[in-house]
Amino acid sequence: MYVLQNISTELCLASIILKIVYVMKKILILILLLYVGNSTFAQELQNSTEFECQYKYIYQNDTVKGTTKDDRLVLLIGSKVSKCCSFYSLQMDSLMSKPNWYEIYRKQLNQAFASNIDPPHRRMKAYVYKNYPEGKMTVTDGLSLQDYIYVDSLNNINWTMVDSTKTILNYTVQMATCDYRGHHWTAWFAPDVPVSDGPWKLHGLPGLIMEAYDTNAYHHFTVVGIRKLTDMPIVMSKTYVGTNKFEKVKRKDFLKMQRQYLENMSGIIKMETGIDIDPNSSRKQLGFQPLETE
Repeated sequence: MYVLQNISTELCLASIILKIVYVMKKILILILLLYVGNSTFAQELQNSTEFECQYKYIYQNDTVKGTTKDDRLVLLIGSKVSKCCSFYSLQMDSLMSKPNWYEIYRKQLNQAFASNIDPPHRRMKAYVYKNYPEGKMTVTDGLSLQDYIYVDSLNNINWTMVDSTKTILNYTVQMATCDYRGHHWTAWFAPDVPVSDGPWKLHGLPGLIMEAYDTNAYHHFTVVGIRKLTDMPIVMSKTYVGTNKFEKVKRKDFLKMQRQYLENMSGIIKMETGIDIDPNSSRKQLGFQPLETE
């Protein structure tokens, strides 16, 4: 287990945390590379949130072995824009707004390692801002020590309605399907919640998307709670890591870099940090299917 230090106080650049998970029988080492950036709330996009939806997000982190991990996504919906990101990212944003955040974080890390549990960290690194700028999406995402930002299209999903219904959280939901970004999606939306939004980038149905999953069950979103809010602004989180600013890229260029990173994660970490987390590793076939592949 290594914790990278030499943090610049002026930049509040957080450490990269490498966590070694011991798996049965011999030494299978899984390293979690964690960066924590100095996040400041830069630009207010909406003065208040009208709805907050929370989703349980289960994804296959290794499609060969069939193992899964989970996350908790928060969708903040305003009258003009919405923001979707990991609940744990919002936790880290809140923590780092405190003047003594690093001392608190180090204490949480020590407690987590002592108990052999995951330390507090960002899971899905992407932040999705729908209808910002108007008629488009802005996405920020990170790979290792660099954060990226790109603008994506909105209202470009061709849904097919299916004559099938069921109940989720006491709402009657209807099925719809689509092909989107390399996956065939099935979604269940609630016409009684007149919000054309959903988890991650999914949107465009005449009602809130309550559940969505792809054909291969690589990714599965299920709503676990909906509540009205009035006192939470929607802001764009600004994160400083690596070059201390977002690097503007095109969406497809980011996907290409993401695939290269996932195929050779340990090699990239060694190049950036000098730490060889897996000396026996080599470039290998991707065992994780990202949310979008095209």
